[in-house]
Amino acid sequence: MSFFTVENLTAGYGGKPVVDHISFELEEGSLMGLLGANGSGKTTLLKAVCGILPHRGSCTLEKTVLEKLSPRELARLCSYIPQRSGISIDISVLDVVLMGFNPRLGLLEYSSAQMKERARQALNRTGLGGWEEENYLHLSEGQKQLCILARTLAVEGRLLLLDEPESALDFRYRYRMLELLQEWLRDGEQGENGKRAALAALHDPSLALNCCDSLLLLSEGKIRAVLHPGTDSLESMEKQLAVIYGSVSLHRCRDKSGREQLVMLKESGENE
Repeated sequence: MSFFTVENLTAGYGGKPVVDHISFELEEGSLMGLLGANGSGKTTLLKAVCGILPHRGSCTLEKTVLEKLSPRELARLCSYIPQRSGISIDISVLDVVLMGFNPRLGLLEYSSAQMKERARQALNRTGLGGWEEENYLHLSEGQKQLCILARTLAVEGRLLLLDEPESALDFRYRYRMLELLQEWLRDGEQGENGKRAALAALHDPSLALNCCDSLLLLSEGKIRAVLHPGTDSLESMEKQLAVIYGSVSLHRCRDKSGREQLVMLKESGENE
């Protein structure tokens, strides 16, 4: 049985489905990227999985059916990072990270010294060490995104859902964000909650091709293909990616350290 399974998930707004009967599996320790044009259903899918959006179908994390959990129980297992945090009040960076522990605290219970230390360590990992007492609202959009990621890293959940986490980051920090996710997945067996997996809607296809174990291609609310960049042929991936991006070509190259990278180029076509 796969670590995380989605079966026949249908969700939308106003009675109109945006994603329709979607099914897929996610293995433990893996990062799956979601690629699709605007309106393809990426955000809707993530919101349905984490319980924000009512839906039909089921999501199972190992043997736990997420739909049967209370919001508090679900928040202990599943973390969701939206494109915008929604925080609009003056609050310190450290307190934003500590908010991640709220589902584990009782009524009127305060964060422990251990929780605060884990929050500081997470901020250090994301490059925000020393910013603990800064006002969250004064951060750049990219820094806010890193702060919310630190909140997730600190609490050590089991399933992480991210909605275009790289969109507000510059070139360098886009790759750093994905490196942090990969580190979080590798550290799973040593964490208090064990196995982990992540599902991320990504805006940058080149980033997705180089950092994800698998890619789910969405179009008009349905899965069009599942790619495995490490093993699939370039020709087969080009054909599938063309459904979303039009005519493209993929090329393998190496950086100065000798590490292989995939590069996607937009090709001119007669009908484009």
